[in-house]
Order: sequence, then C-alpha cells, then structure tokens
Amino acid sequence: MSSLALKKYIPIIETIQGYKKDYIRKDIIAALTVAVVAIPQCMAYALIAGVNPVYGLYTGIVSTIIGSIFGSSNQLVTGPTNAICLLVAGTMKNYMGLANAYQMLFLMTFLVGFLQLIYGVIKLGKVIDFVSHTVIVGFTAGAGVLIALGQLSTLLGMSIKNSANMTTMEKMYYVFTHLNQTNRYALGLGIMTMVIIVVCKKISKNLPGALIGITVPIAFIILFALETKGVKLTGNIPSSLPPFKMLQFNVGSIQSILSGAFAISIIGLVEAISISKSIASTSRQKIDANQEFIGQGLANIVGSFFQCFPASGSFSRSAINYINGAASRFSGIMSGVAVALVLLFFAPYAKYIPSPCLAGVLIITGYNLIDRKEIKEVVKVGKFKSDSIAMWVTCFATILMPDLDYAIYTGIALSLALHLKDTKKVPLKILIPTQGKESEIIEQEITSVKDKVDILIIQIEGNLYFGSASDLEEKLDSLVNKSKVFILRMKYMASIDLTSLHALKVFIRMVKEAGGNIIISGVKSDFNSMLENSNLASDISNENIFMSENEIFASTNSALMRARDVIGSDTSFVPKKSATSTVSNSDSLKGVNTGAL
Repeated sequence: MSSLALKKYIPIIETIQGYKKDYIRKDIIAALTVAVVAIPQCMAYALIAGVNPVYGLYTGIVSTIIGSIFGSSNQLVTGPTNAICLLVAGTMKNYMGLANAYQMLFLMTFLVGFLQLIYGVIKLGKVIDFVSHTVIVGFTAGAGVLIALGQLSTLLGMSIKNSANMTTMEKMYYVFTHLNQTNRYALGLGIMTMVIIVVCKKISKNLPGALIGITVPIAFIILFALETKGVKLTGNIPSSLPPFKMLQFNVGSIQSILSGAFAISIIGLVEAISISKSIASTSRQKIDANQEFIGQGLANIVGSFFQCFPASGSFSRSAINYINGAASRFSGIMSGVAVALVLLFFAPYAKYIPSPCLAGVLIITGYNLIDRKEIKEVVKVGKFKSDSIAMWVTCFATILMPDLDYAIYTGIALSLALHLKDTKKVPLKILIPTQGKESEIIEQEITSVKDKVDILIIQIEGNLYFGSASDLEEKLDSLVNKSKVFILRMKYMASIDLTSLHALKVFIRMVKEAGGNIIISGVKSDFNSMLENSNLASDISNENIFMSENEIFASTNSALMRARDVIGSDTSFVPKKSATSTVSNSDSLKGVNTGAL
C-alpha cells in the first residue's frame, strides 16, 4: 500500500506529519475539558443503556481513542451518546436478565461496527442522504422525552421490580400510582444537581456543570449518611483499564440482535456525519463520509473486545472539543487517555455518586435534546408538509413504540414515501405569449385555458422519471386541444427517462392527430441525442427543434418565430379575445425584449 493510501485510510499519519508545536496546548486544554464532561456523561449514558456505569467509562476510553485515530474529522469525539444508548436499551431489554446478556451486548457492539465498516469499504456514504434531517430531529426529540421520563423513578428514589422489561410508559404508570414511595432525600439531591447544572450554564458555558452537580451532593451523602436513608449510590467501580475479553459468536444471538444492530449502525453514522459536517462548516475541514464510516466501525469493533457498548459521535462533547480550541484529532485521543487515568486512580471515589444525581443529569440532557428552535422552523415551513409529518411521526413512534429500531425504520420509510409522493408531481408552467410594445414579448403565466389559443408555451422543469410520468401525461393530455401550436420549453428540465419520454411522444402524436403542431425549444445536447435515438425527432422534424443557447430565452424567441410561420400570423400574435378573456388565475407577467436575444 502506498503512503498516500495509508494516509487516506489511517488519517492520523497525516496528522502526525503536519503537527505543529502550537497545537499541543490547544489540544491538551480541549482534551481535559472534554474529559471533565465525559466522565459523568459516560456513566449516566450507561444507565440509559441499562448497564453498569463502568461500561460507559470503558466506551468513553476505547471508542474515543480509536474513533479519533481512524475517523475523518479532527474534532469529532466518539463515545456513548444518549440516542444510541436508548436504542441499545430498547434492543437489549428482553435479554438483560439472561446469564449471557453482556456477551450479547458486546456482540451487538461488534455487529454495529462490522456493518459500519462494510458501509465505508463499499463506499455507501450517500446512504445517509436517505435519512432525512427531520427524521433525526423527531427521533432526537422523542429520545429526549423518553430519557427524561425514564429517569423519574430513579430521581424519586423508587425501586421498580423487573424495570428492565418494562416500557417507559409502564414505568410512568407505576411512578404516578406509587408517588407515596418517593424518597425526599433522593429527590432533593437530584433537584440539587439539576439546579447546579442550570446555574453553571448561566454563569459560563465552560463550567463543567454536570461534574460539579454530581460532586457537590457527595458531601451531603458523607456528612448526613444519606445512604442509610434509602439514597441509592452508584457502587463500586473497578479501578482498572478496560480488560480484553474474547467475544462469543453465536448464530442465535446474532439473529436476535441483528435488527437492532442495523438500526444503531445507521443512526450512529447519521449522528457522526451530521456532527462532523456541522463542525466542518466553520472549521473548513473536508469530511470524507466513507472514511468516517470506517472510523466509527473500527471504534465499535475494537471496543467490543474491551467490554464497550455501541458508540457514536457525541453532539455535546464534540462541540466542547471544538469550542475549546481542539486543533487536531489528538485532542480526542488525549480525552480518552484522561478518562482512563481517572478510572485508574480515582475510581474508588465514584462509589459515592448518588444515582438520583445521575438521573438529574440525564433529565437535563433529555430536555436539551428537544431542539425547540429546529422544530419551530420545520413547522413554520408547513404543518402538513412532508418534513413536518415525518418529524412528528418519528417523534411519537419513538415515544410510543416498544422497539426503537422500528421507530427509526418507520420514520425513514415515511420520509421516503412522502418524498416520492412529492417527486411524482411534475413542475410544469403554462405560458401564453403576447406582443408588447416594439419588439417586447410578454409571457403570461396561467393555470388553465378554457378556449383554444394560437400559441401556448409549456415549460417543463426538474427531473422527469418513471414515477412522475403519469402526472406528466395527465397534465399534457388536458392541453391537447387548447392551442394550434405548442412550444415545449425544455431549458429547465434537468433529466428525463424513457418512461417520461414516452409520455411526451404520446402527447406529440395526439396533438398532430388533432391538427396541431409541436415545437421544442431549449434542447440540451444530451436530450437531443435521446430525441434522435427514440425517433422522436422524426415525429417533429428538425426545423421544429431549437437547441439551448447561451442567451436567455434565445431558443424560445426562435421557436416563437417558427410558430408564427406555422400558423401564418403576422408579427402581432395577440391571442383571440375569447381566449384572453378566459385566462384564469394569472400569476405573473414576464417582459422579454426580443431585440436583445
């Protein structure tokens, strides 16, 4: 493999070769800031996934380091994320009580990474385009609601039997019917954490509110022995680095978790790519989607052998990394190392962290996930538009469906279906040309013509494909007897397939059978070759085909001159009075000076 190929597939090589001394300070500061936020987040997200907090720290070490080494972005921080952990919990909820639950979890991490690696190797970077932004907005909002609601029982200090096998709605019902079981000490500590986080954010965005909000209540735990009053603590966390453990590949287990792994692999990549591109829009770094697929895939594959659950790009930690001046991918690597050092030397103190405080962190996180500004913008465009419908359906499906992966599939399927519905409609304008002063031509846009006119311009726009052919045929059929001469303006048509071309052929033959004439203007070279190969040119004759020219409306002007010759009219080709009086729903007037054409 050449050195150029090595740099492409192992981006850290290029980073090392181009690394500058003034990057060191920036990367260290960014890394330490990220690590401070990552420690409580990783532990809290592990609780969302339904696993011991130590596995969140393991994921925040291994996945972060590997993702930074092989990913495309210089600032993306890979690790536990709320959306992915929620999907993990949804997929694993029926297996967590089994003896091999963690083996299945780490196997799923491997499958997620393997799928992502395959996407990158076969260059499916464009697959992300099939998951609309509004589906992610809807899923993220729904996930935020689920996360917040799912932590209410912990915040209130309630213990629910078999909670791992209960849906969020079932947990909610239990909470509201057992409010008398609330532990006021647990609730007080949780509220304290949330207040600290909010206050820190108002004081300065650089303050590690989550970390302060978790450490301050520890003093109350120790001073007042609140553990003896029913406040649940995190418990002992192993003071060691992530241990290597061989996976157990089992066909039955793979079949059970494959659907969930597929959903997680897609959503994980959507998160990572969207964050990378968002940062790149200001950092000016070029993002290679396929390489990011490979980086995320390797992060999960390697992580699966070190007891990590599926990871993705983190919105919050990546933003913190970038805002605090990260200059290279070494900031992500060093943040993973920093978390490892904390786990190695300070793990014994983590056992005093109150679970209600972690619940408070997650409730704030869930609330922040609901992007109210983005939701308002989507709704503002149109309450019943495709994007808005896809967003709301995905949001409520995420909240109400028992399996989150199906909620994702529902959103994607609906988004595609609505998109196809929209693309079935052909953008088509109907224009009537009239003579203005001197050499000026006025094109009047209309929506329908009741009586027959001399000349009618049909402007076809966009991409014409088999899905829109029936709409094109229906619109053209309604115009067959409405004019002596039709000018088909093709200048704004981007592409056409054979099915739509056949619809045009049918229209042309129907017009000729009705005694009318067809002229085509604005013909581009690629469309002209299709006209000749399909014998459509012979149906019209070459003298009625006008190629697209550089000057605006030049080919239309030539077509209009030809139309006048065909109908034998003089230069003032004003439509009949009966025709002009029946023009309905006039939208606009366009003045075109033919002298300049």
